[in-house]
Amino acid sequence: MSFLPVLRQRLFGLMVVVLGVSFITFAVSHLIPGDPARLIAGDRASNETVLHLRHTLGLDRPWWVQYAHYVNGLVHGDLGTSIRTGRPVLEDLVAFFPATLELALVALFFATVIGVPLGVLSAVYRNRVLDQIARTVSVIGISTPAFWLGLGVIVLFYGKLAWLPGSGRLDEGLDAPAAISGMYLLDALLRGQRDVFFNALQHILLPAFTLGFVHLGVVARQIRSAMLGELGEDYIRTARASGLSAASVILRHALPNALIPSVTVLGLALGDLLYGAVLTETVFAWPGMGAYVVNSIQSLDFPAVMGFAVLVSFAYVLVNLLVDLLYRLIDPRIKEVN
Repeated sequence: MSFLPVLRQRLFGLMVVVLGVSFITFAVSHLIPGDPARLIAGDRASNETVLHLRHTLGLDRPWWVQYAHYVNGLVHGDLGTSIRTGRPVLEDLVAFFPATLELALVALFFATVIGVPLGVLSAVYRNRVLDQIARTVSVIGISTPAFWLGLGVIVLFYGKLAWLPGSGRLDEGLDAPAAISGMYLLDALLRGQRDVFFNALQHILLPAFTLGFVHLGVVARQIRSAMLGELGEDYIRTARASGLSAASVILRHALPNALIPSVTVLGLALGDLLYGAVLTETVFAWPGMGAYVVNSIQSLDFPAVMGFAVLVSFAYVLVNLLVDLLYRLIDPRIKEVN
């Protein structure tokens, strides 16, 4: 089975998505009322100073000229220069990306280790009490706003119970591990710094729970649907008739096959978590790309906002590509992409 046609199709789709996202973000950013040059120069700056700054930033050019200039830079790997920080946007995003990726991965781990058993129990005990509980938890997870849940867990676990920290990645006074990946948990393990690892773990639990709770419901519903389909197959009836225990039939036969279609859901969830981290990072003062883009929006920093949208869209489509290829590997029945 050749992956080359799939790869070409997905790479073309990736370019189209990135180009479309860049145009939409560019258009929306420039429709927002406000003048970045005035914000940078200050309210007391003269009109001549503001006009000079607008010319320096290229904001006095027609919008199509600005967009063409941006696309030209994008082709060469240049996301522009941040109006707020004065640094290349790509440099800023690379600095903040590890914190966001770490949060998204832990949130995905949480959604998986809780959502998969929840979906299995829901399918096995269909239309019984456990199924109703699991489906209720799934619906609550999907419908709960992240910012509301984040504030709630901060009030409970940090404000009332004082069990977990409410913000940041490490306690004040505790040095971050020497950077290898930029993810504190992994770097602390590689450096053998157990105290830093457990402190970073305490800090990430609440934001990861908040971010992953929505996708917990999605994973549970997907696993339940896939498990119900597998439990009705002939090979499951044969396995039961052969005298295998219920646990063996479920865990060794039905669940592995039910997990195959769930790979797509889990892969796409990672892309969703990168976008969803914006609100969560703001609530928990998590120093990642989400907090960076929120500050950029407040400052009308168009290049930074566009760079964030393009980078996350690129990551989303890339993960989708990898999941598609992985799906074709683990399920030999798939011969072509529809």
